[in-house]
Amino acid sequence: MADDSLLVSRDGATVTLQFNRPEALNALDVPMARAFLAAMREIAADASVRAVVLKGAGRAFIAGGDLATLRADPVQGVHDLLTPLNEAVLLMHRIDAPVIAQVHGASAGGGLSLMLMCDFVLAAEGTKFNLAYINLGTNCDVGGSWALPRLVGLRQALEIALLGENLSCEDALRLGLVNRVLPAAELEAATHAFAQRLASGPTRAYGHMRRLMRGSFERDLAGALQAEAQCFEDCARGADLREGLAAFFERRAPQFHGH
Repeated sequence: MADDSLLVSRDGATVTLQFNRPEALNALDVPMARAFLAAMREIAADASVRAVVLKGAGRAFIAGGDLATLRADPVQGVHDLLTPLNEAVLLMHRIDAPVIAQVHGASAGGGLSLMLMCDFVLAAEGTKFNLAYINLGTNCDVGGSWALPRLVGLRQALEIALLGENLSCEDALRLGLVNRVLPAAELEAATHAFAQRLASGPTRAYGHMRRLMRGSFERDLAGALQAEAQCFEDCARGADLREGLAAFFERRAPQFHGH
């Protein structure tokens, strides 16, 4: 990839995307957004990818959008920034591979929204979180308004969004914004182990489970039952369910291949 604002690496079935503008606390600008979309398109087209990690270089995860992008022409800047980011987020939502955010330092604005759209969040002790948009006089983007109420409930989401205050790691863990808080020195190894565990799992089933859970707020019970049955039938056509059944009856650990 020509743009070095996003570094892409692979370890087995795990792909890591590192936002790489450390001098700007990885604030999202247009080249980074386009690089992120290009990477997500490649991931979505590669069935051998079975886990994805998002992380930031330097002192922070992502400290929001790059305000310089908006200053000269806010309307055009918003369009140029959000068009690729939104497509990338939709691809994150649709792929089977689980997405893990490895967060440290600060996660704010669009960085926090992107973090919320991930399936799992592992955070370093001392990380600060702030939705921040209201402090600029605007609403959230990158899926924040969709993800936040689902994670914390409407009243808590409104408090976080409308007050624009910093949240500590302890707050984030209590509210369910993150899964685990770890010493900073352990974060990289813990994320790697977590991703490796997911990358060896039943990826097709992961994909169905992710979409069933996220879509459950739009379905009534009858719709949920129908969607579950359709997904279960699709898993039944794959090799992983047969392997899972064989392993159960043979009293051994399953060896999933992701399909």
